[in-house]
Amino acid sequence: MTIAENRCRLVLIVPDIADASSQAAMVADALKGGDVASVIIPQYGLDDASFQKHAEKIVPLVQEAGAAALISGDSRVAGRVKADGLHIAGKLPEFAEAVENHVPKMIVGGGSATDRHGALEVGELRPDYIFFGKLEGDIKPEAHPKNIALGEWWASMIEIPCVVMGGTDPSSVVDVALAGVEFVALREAIFADPTAVTARVTEVNALLDEKAPRFED
Repeated sequence: MTIAENRCRLVLIVPDIADASSQAAMVADALKGGDVASVIIPQYGLDDASFQKHAEKIVPLVQEAGAAALISGDSRVAGRVKADGLHIAGKLPEFAEAVENHVPKMIVGGGSATDRHGALEVGELRPDYIFFGKLEGDIKPEAHPKNIALGEWWASMIEIPCVVMGGTDPSSVVDVALAGVEFVALREAIFADPTAVTARVTEVNALLDEKAPRFED
């Protein structure tokens, strides 16, 4: 989750596709479209063995593209596939355990904070990033206003980077970026049309280049 660009960057959430090869091919196409900071790979109800097979195909593609591959699911799978990090969507005790056991060897971030108090509790654990929203929370064209508001508040006060979940419309990244956050996460906005995946990433990066505020060095 390095901040190489001086503006809000794209985080991809891998879509729920049963066929591992098809899923990996879509991710590969997305990575051809331009800058991607990281790719979160959710388990989507797969058993650990199946999930590992999916992750084994995706993680090298992500790393070869210069992005961070983050496993949302079993930490043992993350280790076996040599992922860069773990995304923790669970409760605070699970998050605390992951930070204690895996930082700094791996990137650890996420959280399920829905208010400022919960966010500050996550922040006290000193994760690598905090995530506002749910990985499958892109159910409307725009990003959820509550997540944008939390991201804006967080980014104005806390040095730990934050990721805000976007909507199903690629243009939803603009409102997220204008909140001053470091990362915007997209899933359906990129992957809903398998034939347009590369173009969608290109489109999002063009929007961020044009509209996103620049961070100070």
